[in-house]
Amino acid sequence: MPTSPPVFDGHNDVVQHLLEYREGGRDFLLRNPEGHLDLPRAREGGLIGGLFALMALPPRPPEDDLTITSSGYEVRLAPPLDPGGARAQVLAQLAALEHLERRAEGQLRIVRTSEQLAALDADGPLGMVVHLEGADAIDADFALLYDLHARGLRSLGLVWSRPNRFGHGVPFAYPRSPDTGPGLTPDGKALVRACNRLGVMIDVSHLNERGFWDVARLSDAPLVATHSNAHAVCPSTRNLTDDQLGAVRESEGVVGFNFAVNDVRPDAHLDPDTNVEVLVRHVDYLLSRLGVDGVALGSDFDGAVMPRAVADASHLPTLLNALRTFGYDEDTLGKLASGNWRRVLRRTWRDEA
Repeated sequence: MPTSPPVFDGHNDVVQHLLEYREGGRDFLLRNPEGHLDLPRAREGGLIGGLFALMALPPRPPEDDLTITSSGYEVRLAPPLDPGGARAQVLAQLAALEHLERRAEGQLRIVRTSEQLAALDADGPLGMVVHLEGADAIDADFALLYDLHARGLRSLGLVWSRPNRFGHGVPFAYPRSPDTGPGLTPDGKALVRACNRLGVMIDVSHLNERGFWDVARLSDAPLVATHSNAHAVCPSTRNLTDDQLGAVRESEGVVGFNFAVNDVRPDAHLDPDTNVEVLVRHVDYLLSRLGVDGVALGSDFDGAVMPRAVADASHLPTLLNALRTFGYDEDTLGKLASGNWRRVLRRTWRDEA
């Protein structure tokens, strides 16, 4: 059987679980019995790098926010976060990632340039691209944005599934359209322009449809959804409509295929026993809309319920081998696994000498 191509993954939430960030957290350098991602399992699965998300959480988890409907589910939209509290969390998470990089002594690297991105391979350090999932911590004059960029931030999602000063995220719901509220605020439009100037990739995952179209009109970079799927296959608010997928393709952007079972399955059931063929068929649809240059991987490891077939990073070859069995050639697999991410990030960062 051919060797699986190296993988660059568009999204994980492992920073929330790091030993460096919280008491009792996981040691990323050791194999863990819980969660989806650590260095040993990344190596086993052929993972050479990915986007590592910083994300602020509310001080207390919401209660009774899920409603089961006759046809699906609705989750009450999360309220805005206090920007000061969000800032403290994001800075603590970035410090944890920086400390982990130092402790790893060459096994991990925060990737800041296209040259470093191109150099990632199975024999070198695991590449960590710093991503901000939700700009709740960013101030109106963008001082924190510039500070984070100086420390390695290279990708930013304007919102998580809540409102902030920049725009409105979608509530989690099925079946429902992603057209759930107003577009970007004036500050949000200014943030898009600032990210374009800095060469920070803008992620439209979790953004509502009107906000998406605002980004499409304003941004001069490829449109990117780091961890989203097709609404036509699974009509979750978190997934992109055919029109949105068409706009991503036209911009020469990319959609990172999200493994979360409730956004992959046509019925949105939270069932880890989802067959790998269900994942393949969803990738098939994305490819039919985006072409071979427009689809990548965006697992959402440590942030969602995974299918048992790709229960953690060590199982990435299972998905790639399934795609190969269903007729995907090696060139296409190489683009899905890492080539498309390298292309889009290089074009967005614009840092070549």
